[in-house]
Formats: sequence, C-alpha cells, structure tokens
Amino acid sequence: MTTGPTADQLKTRLMERLAPTRLEVLDESYQHNGHAGSNGTGFGTHFRVRVASHLFTGLSHVARHRLVYDALQDFIAQGLHALAIETENSPNTTPV
Repeated sequence: MTTGPTADQLKTRLMERLAPTRLEVLDESYQHNGHAGSNGTGFGTHFRVRVASHLFTGLSHVARHRLVYDALQDFIAQGLHALAIETENSPNTTPV
C-alpha cells in the first residue's frame, strides 16, 4: 500500500499557484480509515484546505473552489480522494 500526497506537498503547490495570505492544509485521512477512498494508512487521501488569497476577490464560491481544485489536480492520481475547502478573500496583506 502506498501513501498519497502529503499536506506539505499540497501546501507548496497552493503557495505557488494562489499566493495566499493565509493557508492551512490538514491531512484528515485518519478520520476516514475504512471509508471510500481510504488507502488504509491514515495518510494522503482526505484533506482540509483553509485558504485566503487576493486571487479570490470578486469570485463566486464555486470559482474559488475551482482554483483550488485546478491547482491540486495532479495529486488526485497520487491518491488524493477528498478535499474540504474553506476560502476567503484576503485583506490587503503580504502573502504568507
């Protein structure tokens, strides 16, 4: 059994693509052991992303989520099964 992507890999990709002012990536895979998409390791399949970016300004909820999914698309082939996404507009601050 192989593990999927790591929270650090997802975070790096989101930093590159979204220039976030706030970013938190949590691997919640352990909460889904035995569920659909679980790889049995407790890692790399189910993530929660909390992100604020100036790129979200003026975008709908769906459009914001699409930016996150597009940035992480190639991780799906590596075992990423589920994403819980929380987005918000960034205040005028420097990226993290």
